[in-house]
Parts: sequence; structure tokens; C-alpha cells
Amino acid sequence: MTLPSLDPGRARDLVGRFSGLAVLVVGDVMLDRFIVGRVTRISPEAPVPIVRFESEHVRLGGAANVAHNLAVLGGAVSLVGIVGADAAAAQLRAQLQAAGVATTGLVEDAGRPTTEKVRVVTERNQQVARIDYERDADAGGDVERAIVAQVARLGAGAQALLVSDYLKGAVTRAVVEAMLSKAPVPLIVDPKIPHLACYAGATLVTPNHHEAEVATHLRVRSDDDARQAARDFRSRAQCGAVLITRGEQGMWLSDAAVEGSIPAVTREVSDVTGAGDTVVATLALALAAGATMAEAAALANHAAGIVVGKFGPATLTAAELAESF
Repeated sequence: MTLPSLDPGRARDLVGRFSGLAVLVVGDVMLDRFIVGRVTRISPEAPVPIVRFESEHVRLGGAANVAHNLAVLGGAVSLVGIVGADAAAAQLRAQLQAAGVATTGLVEDAGRPTTEKVRVVTERNQQVARIDYERDADAGGDVERAIVAQVARLGAGAQALLVSDYLKGAVTRAVVEAMLSKAPVPLIVDPKIPHLACYAGATLVTPNHHEAEVATHLRVRSDDDARQAARDFRSRAQCGAVLITRGEQGMWLSDAAVEGSIPAVTREVSDVTGAGDTVVATLALALAAGATMAEAAALANHAAGIVVGKFGPATLTAAELAESF
């Protein structure tokens, strides 16, 4: 079953309400560093390309990219996550402040580095290598208590709550319970399957195609497969609704009131990095704006179709999203 298309007037009305909506993002903040160069030959020392440096740039990644997406779409964003006591943390804070995202909710843990992904890419956007700086143990003790305290402080008045889990330590069951205490405010989770038990009680969980297969032990090749996987995922995660993102096959939404497929918006794909961040940011603002679950999913589907045409962890404005309808 294909869900009905979202009326363009209704879409523009919902997007027009995004400005100023308060959203709290809790999760794994990180930096995405891109080292760009030209490859013209293979190293004589080993069968690897030699990359001649041309430029370098840094972008917000993980939960920080979700917060950036929300800010660009017009939301009033609060962000809670973990950083180290290092130069990357200072750079992350500067990037967030430049994006209009407050950094007072960041909890410092001197025992771990700020999560940073360094990608070596060619001028044609082909990735040659990636180096990860991270410590991915779940937060505990004083650090976990500090995160919970920031959720209590910054969650007051939030109109939507968002968990961006990259398995880098910020998301624990205690943190999710602190967010659930803000009910009936909707809680959206961008999940990682090893933490599935942490998300019980969430309003909406958004696994991708592969995550849905891993969680349910089902192959998802057709809409019928997606329907069964989504139902099983809802049961296993004990959440209200599931939105499976399926790449070029679009999305599958399942909740108590509605289920069906949402066809992908056909566009030339440049880079899918960070598209999931855009999806959950749009979902959070749409639900805060009063959208139904199906309307929110349709808006998120259009948003994803726009950002995959951009390079790296990209964002889009509310005007771009409205114009796409």
C-alpha cells in the first residue's frame, strides 16, 4: 500500500510553522573532517593511491549535524552530548556556535577524545580512506548523571525530543528515561540496533533498511517484507511507530493508525552522508508543528531527496523544503 501524497498547500503550511519550534537533541556529537586532494599515481611503497593535498574542511557530524539541520530549518535547538578535553572539542563548539546552536549542554569527559571522523577524498568526491578518533564505551557514573541533568534542564519547554544514537557513548537507558519523563512530548530516535532495548517507549524509531533486517532477522526486499519487518521492529523496540528508510525504494511507515510505503523523491544522488540526520530533524519539527505521522514522514522523505544531491553532511532550509512541493 502506498500512502497518499501530501497536499502541497498542507506541506507548505506545516513547514511555515517550523520557525521557533523548540527541539532538544541528545546524542553522539562529532566532527567530520574532509581532506581533499588529487590522485594521479599509486605509491611505490604499497598498492595505495598517493593523494596530493588541495584543501581541508570541517563539518558538524552525528547529533551535531542533526542540531545543525534543525537550526537551518528554523528550529530553536538545544543539544546535549559528550566531548573530550581537546582541540577537536573547541572546534566543535565553534562550529556549533557559528550554526546558531548553543553548546551549554555539552558534557566534557576528559577520559575520551571528541569523536572525529577524518575522510580522505579525491576532488571527484571519491573516498580513499577514513580515520576515526573515538572511544565508544557507554557513558556511566558522573558523566551519565551530567547528561541526565542537562536533559532535565534543557528539555523543559521542548516541543519535540530527538535521540541521535551513533553508539559513541552518550545514549543510555537512563538518558532515554529522562527524555521519556517529558511525555507527552514526541520522542524520535535515530537508532543503533545494539541499543534497541534503550528505546522502549519512544514515539517513533527510524531504522534504515539494514538495521531493520538485523533487528528482525528478516530479509526486506518487497513492500510485504517491509510491512512485516516494521511490525516486528515495533514489537521488539516497544515503540509507538517505525519509519524504515529504504534508500531508492523510499520509506515504510508503520504505526497503530496507518502503514504503507512512501516512494522516494527521484533526484541525482551525490552523497548520502548525513541524510538520516536530515530525516529525523524534519520529522521532529513536523510533529512539533502538528503534522500527523504520515505527513511528517512525507516531509522527511522530500527533505532526504534534497540533501542527497549535496556533498557531505548537508542541510536544507525551510524554503527549499517548501519549494520542493
